[in-house]
Amino acid sequence: MEPSFASYAAHSSQSRGRLHAEGPAAPRSEFQRDRDRIIHSTAFRRLEYKTQVFVNHEGDLFRTRLTHSLEVAQIGRTIARLLNLNEDLVEAVALAHDLGHTPFGHAGQDALNACMREHGGFEHNLQSLRVVDLLEERYAGFDGLNLTFEAREGILKHCSLGNAEKLGDVGRRFLDKRQPSLEAQIANLADEIAYNNHDVDDGLRSGLITEEQLAEVQLFARHQSEVRSLYPALGGRRVVTETVRRMINTLILDLVNTTRINIENSGVQTLDEVRAAPPLAAFSPALLDEHRELKRFLLRHLYRHYKVARMSAKANRIITDLYTAFTGDARLLPPEHQARESLEGARAVADYIAGMTDRYAMREHRRIFAVEEIYG
Repeated sequence: MEPSFASYAAHSSQSRGRLHAEGPAAPRSEFQRDRDRIIHSTAFRRLEYKTQVFVNHEGDLFRTRLTHSLEVAQIGRTIARLLNLNEDLVEAVALAHDLGHTPFGHAGQDALNACMREHGGFEHNLQSLRVVDLLEERYAGFDGLNLTFEAREGILKHCSLGNAEKLGDVGRRFLDKRQPSLEAQIANLADEIAYNNHDVDDGLRSGLITEEQLAEVQLFARHQSEVRSLYPALGGRRVVTETVRRMINTLILDLVNTTRINIENSGVQTLDEVRAAPPLAAFSPALLDEHRELKRFLLRHLYRHYKVARMSAKANRIITDLYTAFTGDARLLPPEHQARESLEGARAVADYIAGMTDRYAMREHRRIFAVEEIYG
């Protein structure tokens, strides 16, 4: 039996259903079934070896797409519980939101998008939807995971109007300028909270950014000062982890309080009214400014760091070389992907590359281009 949520929450019993009709999920709710299918999917397991910022082999303790997704789910569930929203739906969206991401993080996505420019481009939110709607092969009765409309809607955070027109009901809100559920809005902001703060942690661990640099960022400096005041003898990594966890807590509480005020001021009572309202999940203006300052700092000092840029250049070369090789000669593809390429062309090649882990992409590149890999 589903818990008692707010009237404007997404209720599993009132779901708009699945692409392929199925019997009830009892004793689970429909959104719990979604979550379970995502966790058991091949695409979810691959996230363990996909880059967040640092390539998997660069260190055992850096975040991967998998650990990032788990952190997003944890933060999202906390927010949902405090707002009396549907935790199961938030968790499902959070766990699935990066299923379509390429190897090598955003560098891989940018490279594949450039390769696919003449074929509709590539965007990882659309690819995540494609994974759960089509590419996963687990069930006898349908392709994909056959998730609920609400989970699919939450996965699709961004979409051009041209693509929205091709997606049917799940793309309709972009054409009608309506919002997704509050659960989807929360999952999106939980993603931002997670990646900004764990990129601070990983950036400091890597040595590419320093605490001295971050002292110029209000959100970090304020919480670091609090830690040093409470624990003057504390040193090393614990200062960083104590600071980061306080930053996350501040962002969560501010988001909950601001969203609660927005809900009350809007007067929404139903999910349909949430969809018709402006975005309701938000940070307060003051904390939003600090949050954006942190994002600008990470862009300037971490994501554009020359060592990250070098790895990004390698990623671009690997993705571009693989795409060029496979589209130039489909015989280089594994047999099952050759069959799909004959039907879907470049899109099937993009599906294959996007599904690779970092190390598999590097291995495929060696198999095709390294002279010593004669029988690759």
